[in-house]
Amino acid sequence: MKVVGKKYVREEVELIPAKLVVKKYYSLTYGCKKCEKKNMPVFLHGFVPAPVLPHSLASASTAAWVIYQKYVNVTPLYRQEKDWERLGYVLSRTTMANWVIRCSEDYFSKLVSRLKEEMLKQKILHCDETYVKVLKERNVSSESKQYMWVYRTGKHSDRQIVIYDYNKSRSGDVPKAFLGDYDGYLHTDGYSGYNKLNKVTHCNCLAHVRRKFHEAIIVDSEDSIARVARDYCDKLFKIEAKLDSLTTEERFKERLTQEKPVFEAFWSWAEKVAPTVLPKTQLGKAFEYAFKRREYLGNYFKNGDCAISNNAAENAIRPFTVGRKNWLFSDTPNGAKASADIYSIVETAKANRLDVFKYFELLLTVLPSMEFLTNPDILEELMPWNISVQKICKAT
Repeated sequence: MKVVGKKYVREEVELIPAKLVVKKYYSLTYGCKKCEKKNMPVFLHGFVPAPVLPHSLASASTAAWVIYQKYVNVTPLYRQEKDWERLGYVLSRTTMANWVIRCSEDYFSKLVSRLKEEMLKQKILHCDETYVKVLKERNVSSESKQYMWVYRTGKHSDRQIVIYDYNKSRSGDVPKAFLGDYDGYLHTDGYSGYNKLNKVTHCNCLAHVRRKFHEAIIVDSEDSIARVARDYCDKLFKIEAKLDSLTTEERFKERLTQEKPVFEAFWSWAEKVAPTVLPKTQLGKAFEYAFKRREYLGNYFKNGDCAISNNAAENAIRPFTVGRKNWLFSDTPNGAKASADIYSIVETAKANRLDVFKYFELLLTVLPSMEFLTNPDILEELMPWNISVQKICKAT
């Protein structure tokens, strides 16, 4: 029989499982025949790429995959053991943890330091913190919590950078030491520890104020005062959303024209209503929270690139809080520091629209052979906004 026609039936997506390939490197040796005749033998060895980790089977792709699985796909190392075993390679969680820490110490920490230098040049920053448990942290009680701090540049900054910083303390001295002489605008929540930073212009978060009033509505759904307060906040956020695509100067002017009257109307209304509310109630606490931060809440009107909230920092730290639910704790301070460096690169890569796995693979392919310790400026070639990096690692 002959084919007389073709009818489309269906299509399927077929999975081709990953496989491991063993790569063996050989170095060719070259000898000069003319030199040999002159009884002056000369030998040269061909170039061999430096290993990711000396005396280790780790390649750029395997180390990058372990990091990607843990810090992006939130797969703890003990679960990854089974996946590697299925692929035919016995890779213990201890070895993987070693890879993560050594890659961080040898490569990622230097890159993060370079990112920090660039971050501190930006005029707008956000900051937030969350707890983390580190089992073998010294000079702390077993019940105490340690902290992961996050700093990121503003939404409209030239450089999109996110940096995590581990510290066993929640004291305001921690961000003060990290930021040093930074004197730009700093967006934070209402935590009093940030008041130790006396060189920055503080910008508090209106989203936190809104949340307090929303919680008061949940406690007492009939409380119209809390609803009015929340509606004032919603109106400001609605106007802000419309100004997002404007230039810095245009946004600055439109805020003063459209948002400032609403902002001032809220405080005028609040001054009349708040005294009638019992201070110990949820609504009373919401008003107290707002009035304590009144001065800093209005500072975003001073610069068109400032933000109405600290949501940028909260969004940046959320992947860490999600991961924490799976891996629960860090074993050592070194492990926590490595996690901070890696999360910094992960979130910075995302902010610059890079494929995170490709970026880590590129870093671990190139950095071992680069003289970045003696010439730190060459790290600029691997910054996530570099044109070559964007071409190689651009997310699809």
